[in-house]
Amino acid sequence: MNTAGEMLISQVASYISEQVPIHVDKTKNELSTILTNYHVTKVENDEIHPDLTEKIQLFLSTKKLEGLASSTLTGYALELRIFAEKVKKRAENISSADIRVFLGGYSHLKMSTVGKKLTTLKSFFSWLAGEEIIQRDPTAKLKTPKVEKRMSKALTISELERMRIACKTVRQRAFLEILYATGCRLAEIHSLNKADINLQSMSSRVVGKGNKEREVYLSDRALIHLDMYLKSRDDECEALMVTERRPYRRLSKRGIQCEIKKIANAAGLKKKVSPHVMRHTFATLTLNNGAEIAAVQELLGHSSPETTIRYAQITEERKRQQHKRFLVQ
Repeated sequence: MNTAGEMLISQVASYISEQVPIHVDKTKNELSTILTNYHVTKVENDEIHPDLTEKIQLFLSTKKLEGLASSTLTGYALELRIFAEKVKKRAENISSADIRVFLGGYSHLKMSTVGKKLTTLKSFFSWLAGEEIIQRDPTAKLKTPKVEKRMSKALTISELERMRIACKTVRQRAFLEILYATGCRLAEIHSLNKADINLQSMSSRVVGKGNKEREVYLSDRALIHLDMYLKSRDDECEALMVTERRPYRRLSKRGIQCEIKKIANAAGLKKKVSPHVMRHTFATLTLNNGAEIAAVQELLGHSSPETTIRYAQITEERKRQQHKRFLVQ
């Protein structure tokens, strides 16, 4: 019997003797016989509790089987590892106070960042409680911090046109038009192949968050510039967007971001422009042009209309038009 096992036996026997009359030495001998089949290791105060590590791994494995995006899983794994390093307890012993103290250590960060950390913990602990692995969810009464409302990042029609004029190559113009016309997320565009584009229906199937597949559409303008770009290529790479130089390979997400940033700089735009801003632009301009919120929701791959509304900002002119058109006199 190792030292940790002997300590455990002594502590258990001592606790039992305080509750009911027992023969301490006999109880210790009985416990010692039982524990000979087990290897007991004492968890030190300065190390991550193996129980919490085990529960985190179980949670991540389950979410992976449920089809959660690999980027989301990576984010969950990172946040939960940081949490486990700070709160060195068994999962069932973690309290709301422990979580408040943990989040309080990030008071220097934006509320939106702290909110994301809490969202990850809520997902983890609510799952543990739902699976009856722990008796209660310590995050149940914790509210996600309110985040300041930000104006839409979308480009105006004028700024979009300036971006178009600033494109120096057919490659840049094709990238810009595809991002704007489809309203796709960066990861969705990054994974597209040439064979995914259906020229007849001017559409493509993409796989979004939660491994959900949906159809997105290209405009006439996007299709023209995409055709010019593909004809300018002499490579065998299957990817829709490839590197500019040999050996040609699928352009990285970072590479796509850099290309859009270059166009914005050439256009003289002061605001930060990224593939996600192009997605905002798609949502805002289509809604302002009269598209139904439900249709835009489907095109963007959102699970609820509330998310779509957050992406779009109805302009003052559009609001005036809607008021004039629909007000019952």
